[in-house]
Amino acid sequence: MTLLWIIIAAAVIVAGAVVSIYNKLVRLRNTVRSSWSDIDVQLKKRYDLVPNIVEAVKGYASHERSLFEKVTEARSRAVHATGPVETAKAENLLRDSLKSLFAVAEAYPDLKANQNFLQLQTQLKEIEDNIESARRYYNAVTRDYNTAIEQFPSNLVASQFKFERSDFFELETPDVERKAVKVSF
Repeated sequence: MTLLWIIIAAAVIVAGAVVSIYNKLVRLRNTVRSSWSDIDVQLKKRYDLVPNIVEAVKGYASHERSLFEKVTEARSRAVHATGPVETAKAENLLRDSLKSLFAVAEAYPDLKANQNFLQLQTQLKEIEDNIESARRYYNAVTRDYNTAIEQFPSNLVASQFKFERSDFFELETPDVERKAVKVSF
């Protein structure tokens, strides 16, 4: 009789552990999804701002047609990208084309002094900062989720209930930014 109670108690403990681990994995997965949604909101704000920036520069540098087309195409790719990996690739293209656009803007002192253009630049800077913060948070919760999926004993529950790893949202940085800075006196 006591053996039966021991078996029942062990089964209850194991079932409780499985339920607890499952609930933790669900919570982490939902946090990852929610944080990706936060990134998506910020990216959409940026996508909505890009045409205004293009129009502002277009008024001063109308002969830069190929650059405007490049920015528009990069924006379109970014808008239609899905998932962290594809979005990161599209974001790299958009970021590079925006850098080119702002480089052209540097050649026009009247444009650089234009209040509308300055306001658009400020808005873009704020959105970029928000994207960076959201990306850091997303990557942190993704790390926690992926770690939970791989650690024992939660990896047993994760594999049983088909929890899959999430991709990090990693933007490429130019090699110049990755190299160590030389300091000489």
